[in-house]
Amino acid sequence: MTKPEEDGPMRRRTLLAGVGGLAGSALAGAGPAYSATDPIRSLGAALLNPPIANAEPVSLDELRRAVAVVRSIFQQAKYGEVAAALPKVLARAMATRAELGTGDGVAAANRQLAELYTLTTEIMIKVSNDRLAWTAADRALQAADASGDLLTQANTRRSWGIVLRRSGQADTARRLVLDTAEALRPTLHHGPEHLSVYGTLLETGAYTAAVDGDRDTARLLITEAADAAARAGTGPGSGTFNPTAVGLYQVSIARVLGDSGTAIEHARRIDPASIPVVERRARYYSDVARAFHQWGKPEQCYRALLAAEHASPDEVRYRTTIHRITESLIRHPNARNLPGLTAFARRTGVPV
Repeated sequence: MTKPEEDGPMRRRTLLAGVGGLAGSALAGAGPAYSATDPIRSLGAALLNPPIANAEPVSLDELRRAVAVVRSIFQQAKYGEVAAALPKVLARAMATRAELGTGDGVAAANRQLAELYTLTTEIMIKVSNDRLAWTAADRALQAADASGDLLTQANTRRSWGIVLRRSGQADTARRLVLDTAEALRPTLHHGPEHLSVYGTLLETGAYTAAVDGDRDTARLLITEAADAAARAGTGPGSGTFNPTAVGLYQVSIARVLGDSGTAIEHARRIDPASIPVVERRARYYSDVARAFHQWGKPEQCYRALLAAEHASPDEVRYRTTIHRITESLIRHPNARNLPGLTAFARRTGVPV
């Protein structure tokens, strides 16, 4: 099986051709035309003004394949490509759900629609558009609840918790995430997929507690997440949740608590090459850059930014946090000691 990191022009063309074949031609007239030159804005337009006509339904198997393709592209950290594909696949998913009407089929369609809206939420979080992340997360919740699937509901509530936390409601977000994890606890014996979702909820709860300044709860929850990761293993069903994923959260938690040195210590325990998902690897370098920037170490911060760009140009092109760090580096007294910084800023869209 091709791994997510085995990326290249041919691989991406193949994946996008699958999306296009599924959802492209039938969208002529299925709502406003979306500009390929600004995929994030186009996705936002599709979210606010969803197409209501002329998108043709597909079989559930075709819909599942399309959703898997879009998720795979996201894991490759090709955020622009994901944003360009999502409006078309969303339109097909809605048409498929409407065609099925009632029964098991519509529940399955709602599971796929919830996944698509969760992906949309993740993209909007990446670009710090919290207003549209709220909209997408709310729609994901509705679709997940209509699906009746416990794991789908848990995943969408995790995304909703992140949106709540980013809107300044960290305490509510923490309660939501932990209540959801508690509801999953009786099902953990069902296998690694349940443990994976449960552990991911604990990671999110730990980070949310850290944002709220609660060190003890953050430490307790990330320890529980590490235990869940050890139990889930790395086989089929565990997904992207594993001990390395817990380590990535430990970096983020230390950073947000202001412990920059501890964050870097955690980061040094992780071999970036061992992170199989490109999106996670790029996020690792971004977090390292943020920790070094917080620590007042511009040279190390800049090196981490270049590594993030090497992993995924979109990680530095679309993340507003990275833009702010880059602007700060440009103004730093030691900016002349950061060769190529001006060119880096231009590549990422930061005015110089």
